This record gives sequence, structure tokens and C-alpha cells, in this order.
Amino acid sequence: MSQEVVGLSDKSNILLNRREITVLFKEQAGKLRRTEASEMVAKKFGLSKNCIIPINMKSERGKRDLVGTFYAFNSEEETKNKVPRYRLLRNMSKEERKKLIDEEKAAKLKAKQASSSEAKS
Repeated sequence: MSQEVVGLSDKSNILLNRREITVLFKEQAGKLRRTEASEMVAKKFGLSKNCIIPINMKSERGKRDLVGTFYAFNSEEETKNKVPRYRLLRNMSKEERKKLIDEEKAAKLKAKQASSSEAKS
């Protein structure tokens, strides 16, 4: 089964320095994940997968087509600066997300223990 991607609109938002891409996925309602969709859009438009953020994906009742809105930035740094953290976490796989969150918790706990030991001294 081939997955057809049709570009509906491609607007350039000069103020926020990003492209706003609207795409139609034929026969993919309920079958496509956000990460897979962003990979397909990156491949279609020749962009980096890490610079594309899925914003909205919806389908209509009784139809099998899926319409998605994506933001495409020029670099990963710009993406990290302009997109909320939860959107970046949604774009990761479950394993990557869990690993990142666990590392942050461990670092926070270590800092807390170090500050409490300094306070006792």
C-alpha cells in the first residue's frame, strides 16, 4: 500500500521565520502516527526531520483522508527556541522521551542532594 502525500498549501511566515505546510494524506486516517507523518513531509519537501513539528492532524467523519498542519524551521536551534517543549517531546519516540526525562530527573535529584549537603555543612 503506497502512502500518497499531497501538498495543499505552503505558506512562509516571515515574522516567525518558519514555513507552515498543510498536507493531505490519502487513506491514512487512524493509521498514521505524528512521527511517521513528519518523516513523510520531510521526505516530500526535502527538509530535515528534526526541523518539522506536527501541529494539527485531523480527519472528517466518514472520510479516510487525513489533513495535517506542520511547521518547518530552518535549523534545530530555531526549532528549540520557538516551539514549546511539549511539542518537541511529542515528536520523539517513547524510548527517547523516557530516557531524556529520566536523565533530567536524575540531574535534578543530584543537584538537590548537593545543595542540601552544602546547607548542612
